[in-house]
Amino acid sequence: MIQPKYLFTAFLTGFLFLQACSDNKKDFLITIKTSFGEIKLVLFDQTPKHKDNFIKLSESGFYDSLQFHRVINNFMIQTGDPNSKGSEPGQSIGNGGPGYTIPPEFVPGIIHEKGTIAAARMGDNVNPKKESSGSQFYIVQGKVYTPEELNQLSVKYTELYQYFGNLIERSSYQQIAAQAAQLRQENKVEELQELILSLKDTIEMEYDIELDNTFSQHQIDIYTTVGGVPHLDGGYTVFGKVVEGLDVIDKIAAVETDPNDQPLESVIMTVEVEKLNRKKIENLYGYQYPEE
Repeated sequence: MIQPKYLFTAFLTGFLFLQACSDNKKDFLITIKTSFGEIKLVLFDQTPKHKDNFIKLSESGFYDSLQFHRVINNFMIQTGDPNSKGSEPGQSIGNGGPGYTIPPEFVPGIIHEKGTIAAARMGDNVNPKKESSGSQFYIVQGKVYTPEELNQLSVKYTELYQYFGNLIERSSYQQIAAQAAQLRQENKVEELQELILSLKDTIEMEYDIELDNTFSQHQIDIYTTVGGVPHLDGGYTVFGKVVEGLDVIDKIAAVETDPNDQPLESVIMTVEVEKLNRKKIENLYGYQYPEE
């Protein structure tokens, strides 16, 4: 028969062993190196398909020498097209990939706050399942919103943009189409968003849909302090977060671009993967892992 004191000793030994195992748990730290500096990322366990795929591509050298081929200030910076490797400014790029897609992994509470990494994808009209590109991703820059601005964005923008695109294909909306094209060429993101929003009621009536959206308190708290891109929530898989290098995102986002949002001077990256103790990542970068 085990005596109580020995039972307690066994329990304490087991607890300390489990605690040590937890403390020694490791994770992958991703470093994206550019001429503007380094961006360090941690990928989410809650999106395992995207995490495993990104690590696989990074470790294979797939991302090395690729360019940030789409850059929009106060919105995001995008890369991951293998066709961008060795391409010259002005060359048409942005449609390449590894030849496969990834099923979406939408997680409640994981949103497009500044510094998150998310998977690019084709539009709903050709991709109704919202499957992610196998390699292309973007890092969110966005902006900080006032509560009043956020209230004006209480709309399902992903769907609104899709239907807006369909609407302006009609001959009766040629003037609106020309106006939208001009705003896009001039990189006037907020003005373009206002134009699209002004047609919300028309779109709802024409297509018999409901486009109103409600933000959670978590979204309100984040977008009015940290900032981000709220209208992408629920439409694209967010699978990681920058733990160092937010200033590098700002620097890349500010480069001069052509009418297709491609930098006039190539912004090239290399990607490194390092396996570190999770406690070390928390201590070095202030990142807090969610409780298991």
